[in-house]
Amino acid sequence: MKNIPLLSLLLCGCFASAAWGQQSAANSHNNWSEFLRADMTRNNPYETTLGVHTVGGLELKWSSTVNTYGCGGTAVANGVVYAGFGNGQLIAFDADTGTQLWNYQTGNSIFSFPSVSGGVVYFGSTDNNVYALEAGTGALLWSYGTGNQVVSDPAVVDGVVYIGSNDNNLYALNATTGALLWKYTTTNEVQSSPAVVGGVVYVGGFDNSVYALNASTGALIWQYTTGGRVYSSPAVTNGVVYIGSGDDYFYALQATTGKVLWTHKVGGPINSTAAVANGTVYFAAEDFNAYALNTSTGTRIWIHKLYNYPDSGLSVANGVVYVTANTGKTQALNAKTGASLWSYTTSFPISPAVVNGMVFVGDNWDGDVYAFGLP
Repeated sequence: MKNIPLLSLLLCGCFASAAWGQQSAANSHNNWSEFLRADMTRNNPYETTLGVHTVGGLELKWSSTVNTYGCGGTAVANGVVYAGFGNGQLIAFDADTGTQLWNYQTGNSIFSFPSVSGGVVYFGSTDNNVYALEAGTGALLWSYGTGNQVVSDPAVVDGVVYIGSNDNNLYALNATTGALLWKYTTTNEVQSSPAVVGGVVYVGGFDNSVYALNASTGALIWQYTTGGRVYSSPAVTNGVVYIGSGDDYFYALQATTGKVLWTHKVGGPINSTAAVANGTVYFAAEDFNAYALNTSTGTRIWIHKLYNYPDSGLSVANGVVYVTANTGKTQALNAKTGASLWSYTTSFPISPAVVNGMVFVGDNWDGDVYAFGLP
Protein backbone atom coordinates (compact mmCIF):
# COMPACT_ATOMS: atom_id res chain seq x y z
CA MET A 1 0.00 0.00 0.00
CA LYS A 2 1.17 3.51 -0.83
CA ASN A 3 -0.05 5.04 2.41
CA ILE A 4 -0.68 8.30 0.57
CA PRO A 5 -4.36 8.84 1.42
CA LEU A 6 -3.74 10.16 4.92
CA LEU A 7 -1.85 13.22 3.73
CA SER A 8 -4.05 13.80 0.73
CA LEU A 9 -7.29 13.53 2.65
CA LEU A 10 -6.02 16.05 5.07
CA LEU A 11 -5.42 18.35 2.15
CA CYS A 12 -8.82 17.97 1.14
CA GLY A 13 -5.82 -1.48 -24.22
CA CYS A 14 -7.84 -0.63 -27.33
CA PHE A 15 -6.05 2.64 -27.72
CA ALA A 16 -2.48 1.35 -27.57
CA SER A 17 -0.10 3.40 -29.69
CA ALA A 18 2.07 2.02 -32.45
CA ALA A 19 5.15 1.55 -30.29
CA TRP A 20 3.18 -0.52 -27.82
CA GLY A 21 0.94 -2.10 -30.43
CA GLN A 22 3.38 -4.93 -30.98
CA GLN A 23 2.42 -6.24 -27.55
CA SER A 24 -0.38 -8.75 -27.28
CA ALA A 25 -2.68 -9.07 -24.32
CA ALA A 26 -1.09 -12.45 -23.67
CA ASN A 27 2.32 -10.81 -23.42
CA SER A 28 1.36 -9.46 -20.01
CA HIS A 29 4.90 -9.43 -18.65
CA ASN A 30 5.27 -6.13 -20.54
CA ASN A 31 2.64 -4.62 -18.23
CA TRP A 32 2.62 -3.27 -14.69
CA SER A 33 -1.10 -3.78 -14.32
CA GLU A 34 -1.52 -3.72 -10.53
CA PHE A 35 0.19 -2.32 -7.45
CA LEU A 36 2.07 -5.44 -6.42
CA ARG A 37 2.44 -6.63 -10.01
CA ALA A 38 1.57 -10.22 -10.90
CA ASP A 39 4.45 -11.69 -8.89
CA MET A 40 3.32 -9.90 -5.69
CA THR A 41 6.81 -8.45 -5.15
CA ARG A 42 6.80 -5.14 -7.12
CA ASN A 43 9.47 -6.64 -9.37
CA ASN A 44 9.54 -6.63 -13.17
CA PRO A 45 11.99 -9.40 -14.09
CA TYR A 46 11.28 -8.94 -17.80
CA GLU A 47 12.62 -5.39 -18.16
CA THR A 48 15.72 -5.36 -20.39
CA THR A 49 15.97 -1.81 -21.77
CA LEU A 50 16.56 0.02 -18.52
CA GLY A 51 19.42 -1.22 -16.38
CA VAL A 52 22.42 -0.09 -14.36
CA HIS A 53 24.28 1.13 -17.44
CA THR A 54 21.36 2.84 -19.18
CA VAL A 55 19.01 4.24 -16.55
CA GLY A 56 21.15 7.36 -16.10
CA GLY A 57 19.99 8.47 -19.55
CA LEU A 58 16.31 8.71 -18.61
CA GLU A 59 14.61 11.92 -19.66
CA LEU A 60 11.09 13.27 -19.33
CA LYS A 61 8.98 12.15 -22.29
CA TRP A 62 5.69 13.68 -21.19
CA SER A 63 3.73 14.87 -18.19
CA SER A 64 0.00 15.30 -18.06
CA THR A 65 -1.52 17.90 -15.77
CA VAL A 66 -5.04 17.13 -14.60
CA ASN A 67 -5.33 20.40 -12.63
CA THR A 68 -6.06 18.70 -9.33
CA TYR A 69 -4.10 17.55 -6.32
CA GLY A 70 -3.30 13.92 -5.86
CA CYS A 71 -2.57 10.95 -8.10
CA GLY A 72 -3.18 7.50 -6.66
CA GLY A 73 -0.60 5.67 -8.76
CA THR A 74 -0.18 4.46 -12.33
CA ALA A 75 -1.06 1.05 -13.74
CA VAL A 76 0.23 0.27 -17.23
CA ALA A 77 -1.41 -2.27 -19.52
CA ASN A 78 -1.11 -2.74 -23.27
CA GLY A 79 0.12 0.75 -24.06
CA VAL A 80 -2.29 2.60 -21.75
CA VAL A 81 -1.57 4.27 -18.41
CA TYR A 82 -4.45 4.32 -15.92
CA ALA A 83 -4.45 6.67 -12.93
CA GLY A 84 -6.90 8.03 -10.40
CA PHE A 85 -6.89 11.59 -9.07
CA GLY A 86 -8.01 13.81 -6.22
CA ASN A 87 -10.83 15.26 -8.33
CA GLY A 88 -12.46 11.82 -8.48
CA GLN A 89 -11.48 11.01 -12.06
CA LEU A 90 -10.00 7.77 -13.34
CA ILE A 91 -8.13 8.70 -16.53
CA ALA A 92 -6.58 6.61 -19.30
CA PHE A 93 -3.53 8.04 -21.09
CA ASP A 94 -1.64 6.89 -24.16
CA ALA A 95 1.62 5.55 -22.73
CA ASP A 96 3.78 6.98 -25.54
CA THR A 97 2.33 10.47 -25.81
CA GLY A 98 0.32 11.19 -22.65
CA THR A 99 -2.77 11.92 -24.73
CA GLN A 100 -5.90 11.52 -22.64
CA LEU A 101 -8.03 8.70 -24.07
CA TRP A 102 -11.00 8.76 -21.71
CA ASN A 103 -11.98 9.63 -18.17
CA TYR A 104 -14.57 8.44 -15.68
CA GLN A 105 -15.88 10.60 -12.84
CA THR A 106 -16.54 9.11 -9.41
CA GLY A 107 -18.06 10.85 -6.42
CA ASN A 108 -14.82 11.62 -4.56
CA SER A 109 -11.04 11.29 -4.62
CA ILE A 110 -9.27 8.21 -5.98
CA PHE A 111 -6.15 7.15 -4.08
CA SER A 112 -6.46 3.49 -5.02
CA PHE A 113 -3.84 2.18 -7.46
CA PRO A 114 -5.84 0.70 -10.39
CA SER A 115 -5.69 -2.97 -11.29
CA VAL A 116 -6.20 -3.98 -14.92
CA SER A 117 -7.29 -7.54 -15.65
CA GLY A 118 -9.20 -9.15 -18.49
CA GLY A 119 -9.94 -5.83 -20.20
CA VAL A 120 -11.37 -4.30 -17.02
CA VAL A 121 -9.99 -1.58 -14.71
CA TYR A 122 -10.73 -2.05 -10.99
CA PHE A 123 -10.17 0.58 -8.29
CA GLY A 124 -11.62 2.12 -5.15
CA SER A 125 -12.76 5.66 -4.34
CA THR A 126 -13.23 7.71 -1.20
CA ASP A 127 -16.91 7.86 -2.17
CA ASN A 128 -16.94 4.39 -0.48
CA ASN A 129 -17.27 2.43 -3.75
CA VAL A 130 -15.27 -0.16 -5.65
CA TYR A 131 -15.52 0.31 -9.43
CA ALA A 132 -15.08 -1.83 -12.53
CA LEU A 133 -14.71 -0.01 -15.86
CA GLU A 134 -14.25 -1.27 -19.41
CA ALA A 135 -10.53 -0.68 -20.04
CA GLY A 136 -10.92 0.46 -23.64
CA THR A 137 -13.75 2.95 -23.18
CA GLY A 138 -14.12 3.74 -19.48
CA ALA A 139 -17.73 2.53 -19.49
CA LEU A 140 -19.01 1.52 -16.06
CA LEU A 141 -19.52 -2.23 -15.69
CA TRP A 142 -20.41 -2.27 -12.00
CA SER A 143 -19.80 -0.61 -8.66
CA TYR A 144 -19.98 -2.00 -5.14
CA GLY A 145 -20.64 0.14 -2.07
CA THR A 146 -18.69 -0.43 1.14
CA GLY A 147 -19.24 1.27 4.47
CA ASN A 148 -16.39 3.76 4.22
CA GLN A 149 -13.65 5.13 1.98
CA VAL A 150 -11.74 2.70 -0.23
CA VAL A 151 -8.06 3.57 -0.62
CA SER A 152 -6.70 0.02 -0.73
CA ASP A 153 -5.35 -1.19 -4.08
CA PRO A 154 -7.25 -4.15 -5.55
CA ALA A 155 -5.75 -7.52 -6.41
CA VAL A 156 -7.60 -9.47 -9.10
CA VAL A 157 -6.95 -13.21 -9.13
CA ASP A 158 -8.97 -16.06 -10.67
CA GLY A 159 -12.04 -13.93 -11.28
CA VAL A 160 -12.13 -12.37 -7.82
CA VAL A 161 -11.39 -8.77 -6.75
CA TYR A 162 -9.80 -8.51 -3.29
CA ILE A 163 -9.78 -5.05 -1.74
CA GLY A 164 -9.82 -3.41 1.68
CA SER A 165 -12.00 -0.61 3.01
CA ASN A 166 -11.84 1.90 5.84
CA ASP A 167 -14.97 0.19 7.19
CA ASN A 168 -12.55 -2.40 8.68
CA ASN A 169 -13.35 -5.08 6.09
CA LEU A 170 -11.48 -6.96 3.40
CA TYR A 171 -13.84 -7.75 0.52
CA ALA A 172 -13.85 -10.50 -2.08
CA LEU A 173 -16.04 -9.53 -5.05
CA ASN A 174 -16.95 -11.38 -8.22
CA ALA A 175 -14.82 -9.67 -10.88
CA THR A 176 -17.54 -9.97 -13.55
CA THR A 177 -20.60 -8.86 -11.58
CA GLY A 178 -19.32 -7.14 -8.43
CA ALA A 179 -21.35 -9.51 -6.28
CA LEU A 180 -20.06 -10.02 -2.74
CA LEU A 181 -18.44 -13.43 -2.29
CA TRP A 182 -17.25 -12.87 1.28
CA LYS A 183 -15.85 -10.24 3.60
CA TYR A 184 -13.55 -10.49 6.59
CA THR A 185 -13.93 -8.00 9.42
CA THR A 186 -10.89 -6.68 11.30
CA THR A 187 -10.92 -4.20 14.18
CA ASN A 188 -9.66 -1.18 12.23
CA GLU A 189 -9.20 0.24 8.73
CA VAL A 190 -7.74 -1.87 5.92
CA GLN A 191 -5.70 0.40 3.65
CA SER A 192 -3.07 -2.21 2.82
CA SER A 193 -3.28 -3.84 -0.59
CA PRO A 194 -3.91 -7.59 -0.62
CA ALA A 195 -1.39 -10.06 -2.00
CA VAL A 196 -2.89 -13.32 -3.26
CA VAL A 197 -0.57 -16.31 -3.54
CA GLY A 198 -1.37 -20.02 -3.57
CA GLY A 199 -5.00 -19.63 -2.59
CA VAL A 200 -4.21 -17.36 0.35
CA VAL A 201 -4.87 -13.62 0.74
CA TYR A 202 -2.29 -11.68 2.77
CA VAL A 203 -3.09 -8.17 3.97
CA GLY A 204 -2.17 -5.69 6.71
CA GLY A 205 -4.47 -3.66 8.92
CA PHE A 206 -4.57 -0.54 11.07
CA ASP A 207 -5.17 -2.89 14.02
CA ASN A 208 -1.40 -3.64 13.89
CA SER A 209 -1.96 -7.07 12.34
CA VAL A 210 -0.97 -9.05 9.28
CA TYR A 211 -3.66 -11.51 8.14
CA ALA A 212 -3.63 -14.67 6.05
CA LEU A 213 -7.10 -15.65 4.80
CA ASN A 214 -8.41 -18.47 2.67
CA ALA A 215 -8.95 -16.88 -0.76
CA SER A 216 -12.09 -18.93 -1.47
CA THR A 217 -13.90 -18.56 1.85
CA GLY A 218 -12.30 -15.70 3.78
CA ALA A 219 -11.60 -18.00 6.71
CA LEU A 220 -8.71 -16.90 8.92
CA ILE A 221 -5.60 -19.05 8.52
CA TRP A 222 -3.35 -17.01 10.79
CA GLN A 223 -2.93 -13.52 12.24
CA TYR A 224 0.32 -11.93 13.38
CA THR A 225 0.20 -8.78 15.50
CA THR A 226 3.02 -6.24 15.27
CA GLY A 227 3.64 -3.28 17.55
CA GLY A 228 2.25 -0.65 15.17
CA ARG A 229 -0.20 0.01 12.36
CA VAL A 230 0.43 -1.91 9.16
CA TYR A 231 -0.03 0.55 6.29
CA SER A 232 2.23 -1.24 3.85
CA SER A 233 1.31 -4.15 1.64
CA PRO A 234 2.85 -7.61 1.86
CA ALA A 235 5.38 -8.81 -0.69
CA VAL A 236 5.04 -12.60 -0.88
CA THR A 237 7.51 -14.92 -2.54
CA ASN A 238 9.18 -18.30 -1.92
CA GLY A 239 6.97 -19.04 1.05
CA VAL A 240 7.76 -15.82 2.90
CA VAL A 241 5.69 -12.70 3.62
CA TYR A 242 7.79 -9.51 3.76
CA ILE A 243 6.12 -6.48 5.35
CA GLY A 244 6.91 -3.36 7.35
CA SER A 245 5.10 -1.91 10.35
CA GLY A 246 4.68 1.39 12.15
CA ASP A 247 6.63 -0.12 15.06
CA ASP A 248 9.90 0.53 13.15
CA TYR A 249 10.39 -3.17 12.37
CA PHE A 250 10.52 -4.99 9.06
CA TYR A 251 9.21 -8.56 9.25
CA ALA A 252 9.78 -11.81 7.39
CA LEU A 253 6.94 -14.22 8.23
CA GLN A 254 6.48 -17.82 7.19
CA ALA A 255 3.62 -17.73 4.67
CA THR A 256 1.95 -20.93 5.87
CA THR A 257 1.97 -20.24 9.62
CA GLY A 258 2.80 -16.58 10.25
CA LYS A 259 5.84 -17.62 12.28
CA VAL A 260 8.50 -14.90 12.49
CA LEU A 261 11.59 -15.88 10.52
CA TRP A 262 13.48 -12.68 11.23
CA THR A 263 12.99 -8.99 11.97
CA HIS A 264 15.07 -5.91 11.22
CA LYS A 265 14.72 -2.71 13.24
CA VAL A 266 15.20 0.70 11.62
CA GLY A 267 14.90 4.29 12.84
CA GLY A 268 11.28 5.03 11.96
CA PRO A 269 7.92 3.63 10.85
CA ILE A 270 7.89 1.55 7.66
CA ASN A 271 4.89 2.56 5.57
CA SER A 272 6.30 1.82 2.13
CA THR A 273 5.75 -1.50 0.40
CA ALA A 274 8.82 -3.62 -0.26
CA ALA A 275 10.15 -4.96 -3.55
CA VAL A 276 11.92 -8.33 -3.73
CA ALA A 277 14.41 -9.61 -6.31
CA ASN A 278 17.42 -11.91 -6.49
CA GLY A 279 17.62 -12.73 -2.79
CA THR A 280 17.24 -9.13 -1.65
CA VAL A 281 14.28 -7.25 -0.18
CA TYR A 282 14.17 -3.48 -0.64
CA PHE A 283 12.08 -1.03 1.42
CA ALA A 284 12.18 2.51 2.77
CA ALA A 285 11.42 3.91 6.22
CA GLU A 286 10.47 7.25 7.74
CA ASP A 287 14.00 7.63 9.05
CA PHE A 288 14.57 8.91 5.48
CA ASN A 289 16.48 5.82 4.39
CA ALA A 290 16.11 3.07 1.81
CA TYR A 291 17.32 -0.38 2.83
CA ALA A 292 18.41 -3.58 1.14
CA LEU A 293 18.34 -6.76 3.26
CA ASN A 294 19.20 -10.38 2.61
CA THR A 295 15.88 -12.20 2.22
CA SER A 296 17.07 -15.29 4.12
CA THR A 297 18.69 -13.66 7.14
CA GLY A 298 17.53 -10.04 7.31
CA THR A 299 21.15 -8.90 7.28
CA ARG A 300 21.57 -5.40 5.90
CA ILE A 301 23.32 -5.19 2.54
CA TRP A 302 23.19 -1.43 2.09
CA ILE A 303 21.43 1.74 3.23
CA HIS A 304 20.80 4.88 1.14
CA LYS A 305 19.81 8.29 2.52
CA LEU A 306 16.67 9.75 0.91
CA TYR A 307 15.57 13.36 0.51
CA ASN A 308 12.48 12.96 2.68
CA TYR A 309 10.18 10.30 4.08
CA PRO A 310 8.79 7.64 1.72
CA ASP A 311 5.23 6.35 1.87
CA SER A 312 4.80 4.46 -1.37
CA GLY A 313 6.00 1.23 -2.94
CA LEU A 314 9.53 0.69 -4.18
CA SER A 315 10.02 -0.97 -7.56
CA VAL A 316 12.84 -3.11 -8.89
CA ALA A 317 13.72 -4.10 -12.45
CA ASN A 318 16.88 -5.35 -14.14
CA GLY A 319 19.30 -4.48 -11.35
CA VAL A 320 17.78 -1.09 -10.55
CA VAL A 321 15.67 -0.07 -7.54
CA TYR A 322 13.27 2.86 -8.00
CA VAL A 323 12.28 4.74 -4.85
CA THR A 324 10.30 7.92 -4.25
CA ALA A 325 10.11 10.35 -1.33
CA ASN A 326 7.70 13.06 -0.22
CA THR A 327 8.64 16.60 -1.36
CA GLY A 328 11.67 15.06 -2.97
CA LYS A 329 12.76 12.93 -5.86
CA THR A 330 12.21 9.81 -7.84
CA GLN A 331 15.53 8.00 -7.68
CA ALA A 332 17.07 5.01 -9.42
CA LEU A 333 19.59 3.12 -7.28
CA ASN A 334 21.99 0.32 -8.08
CA ALA A 335 20.28 -2.75 -6.62
CA LYS A 336 23.56 -4.32 -5.53
CA THR A 337 25.24 -1.28 -3.97
CA GLY A 338 22.58 1.38 -3.34
CA ALA A 339 24.56 3.91 -5.37
CA SER A 340 22.47 6.63 -7.04
CA LEU A 341 22.16 6.26 -10.81
CA TRP A 342 19.49 8.85 -11.72
CA SER A 343 16.97 11.18 -10.11
CA TYR A 344 14.19 13.57 -11.03
CA THR A 345 12.59 16.16 -8.74
CA THR A 346 8.82 16.40 -8.35
CA SER A 347 6.54 17.28 -5.43
CA PHE A 348 5.35 13.96 -4.00
CA PRO A 349 6.12 11.09 -6.41
CA ILE A 350 4.70 7.65 -5.64
CA SER A 351 5.08 3.98 -6.60
CA PRO A 352 6.95 3.94 -9.95
CA ALA A 353 5.82 1.49 -12.63
CA VAL A 354 8.75 0.29 -14.74
CA VAL A 355 7.83 -1.39 -17.99
CA ASN A 356 8.89 -1.59 -21.63
CA GLY A 357 11.82 0.80 -21.20
CA MET A 358 9.69 3.47 -19.51
CA VAL A 359 9.17 4.68 -15.94
CA PHE A 360 5.73 6.05 -15.01
CA VAL A 361 5.25 8.00 -11.79
CA GLY A 362 2.19 9.72 -10.40
CA ASP A 363 2.54 12.72 -8.10
CA ASN A 364 0.28 12.81 -5.08
CA TRP A 365 0.71 16.54 -4.58
CA ASP A 366 0.50 18.24 -7.96
CA GLY A 367 -1.72 15.65 -9.67
CA ASP A 368 0.65 15.08 -12.58
CA VAL A 369 1.64 11.83 -14.25
CA TYR A 370 5.25 11.71 -15.42
CA ALA A 371 6.64 9.39 -18.11
CA PHE A 372 10.40 8.89 -18.47
CA GLY A 373 12.27 7.07 -21.21
CA LEU A 374 15.57 6.97 -23.03
CA PRO A 375 16.33 9.37 -25.91
